[in-house]
Amino acid sequence: MRLLIATDAWRPQINGVVRSLEYMASEAPRFGAEVAFLTPERFRSIPMPTYPEIRLSLVRPGALAEILEEIRPTHVHVATEGPIGLATRLACLRQGRAFTTSYHTRFPEYVAARTGIPEAWSYGALRRFHRAARAMMVSTPSLERELTGRGFRNIMRWTRGVDTALFRPRGERILDASAPIFLYVGRVAIEKNLEAFLSLDLPGTKVVAGDGPSRAELERRYPDVRFLGSLTGEDLARVYASSDVFVFPSLTDTFGIVLIEALASGLPIAAFPVTGPLDVIGSSGCGVLGPDLRKAALEALDIPKDRCRAYGETFTWHESARQFFSNIEKAHSRA
Repeated sequence: MRLLIATDAWRPQINGVVRSLEYMASEAPRFGAEVAFLTPERFRSIPMPTYPEIRLSLVRPGALAEILEEIRPTHVHVATEGPIGLATRLACLRQGRAFTTSYHTRFPEYVAARTGIPEAWSYGALRRFHRAARAMMVSTPSLERELTGRGFRNIMRWTRGVDTALFRPRGERILDASAPIFLYVGRVAIEKNLEAFLSLDLPGTKVVAGDGPSRAELERRYPDVRFLGSLTGEDLARVYASSDVFVFPSLTDTFGIVLIEALASGLPIAAFPVTGPLDVIGSSGCGVLGPDLRKAALEALDIPKDRCRAYGETFTWHESARQFFSNIEKAHSRA
């Protein structure tokens, strides 16, 4: 298999889409696959309105046909619905070439939060985008049920994994802050519902690792919260291991790789009972999910860290890659 993955999400962005695709490429040789990426690195770009950290590629109409001719992939996967994804989809349709897609991000909710555009309009556009694919991959059972109810079809499951060698419990605590430490990791943006966490009356210290368009305003409004900025690799892993509870206030994430990074680091989860946390935590006993986030965060302090670590170790990138490449083979074999 010579697979071309077209994605608008790419470095230097730090998010679950980028991490997932990078791990798929690293696991590809084990499944007899060769992966090439079509990313914003190939094109000129402009900052996205209201979110300049994300850049939108300026894709020339004929460029995709030339790239497909250059790479000659046997399979194509469109990972995102941005300019690169749209152009790749169109080129595949014009050439009669089969392709798969994946649904990573709740764009309708994000767009509605930022612009007021009705979610129904965006979901209609997304249905049209994914309908042409042989299959659309989603990360969780609850997301599959929800999107099926919204009229999406040809859905296949693709779970996520975690680097358990990097994200692990450690003996040292590097954060000089009063315990207990309640941690959030991710984008600092309106769609993450971060104020539901920052406004809680909790003992100890609240810590945020991440960056985004809302950071300056939230730092001003919540001076007692520790904002660490964007962290990756060993720096991020040490912050996880120095904390006591991972608080996940998002109502819109489709999975939340940070959840399993926290679990692998030995952290119990406090979150709302929505898609993502419901699927990841399930009946594991490694988190507290409820409408009262403060109550959930305090109760999560009593969950044993070794239980969380053991459960986090069940999420592997090898299994994620097995599902991913198997889905692509099955989808492309469909008449």
